[in-house]
Amino acid sequence: MQNIKKLLLLMLVGSTILGAVGQLLFKLGLQSTGVYLIGLILLGIISYGLSTIIYLYVLGRSHLSWAYGVGGLSYIFASVFALIFINEPITLLRWIGILLIAAGTALVGLS
Repeated sequence: MQNIKKLLLLMLVGSTILGAVGQLLFKLGLQSTGVYLIGLILLGIISYGLSTIIYLYVLGRSHLSWAYGVGGLSYIFASVFALIFINEPITLLRWIGILLIAAGTALVGLS
């Protein structure tokens, strides 16, 4: 039983990463033109689609409050990806918020 929960948690983390990648691709696409715009937006939609399929699978096998709570990781991943890949600044207040979300998500994930 514990191994199943670990697998579901891993899948949920993967889902949130794919969702954050989708957000990043949308942003990059909107900063592009022509074929790059279409390609990046399309890749973003595919990433989001895969994220949704994985999330639905996990949701069908776990509690909504647990799955949705762990989904808070998507904000953390999106913020860090924005910092790394498009040099968006993260203010001190936002870092504090990210740490609070991480702590809350860890508590939900352990429950």
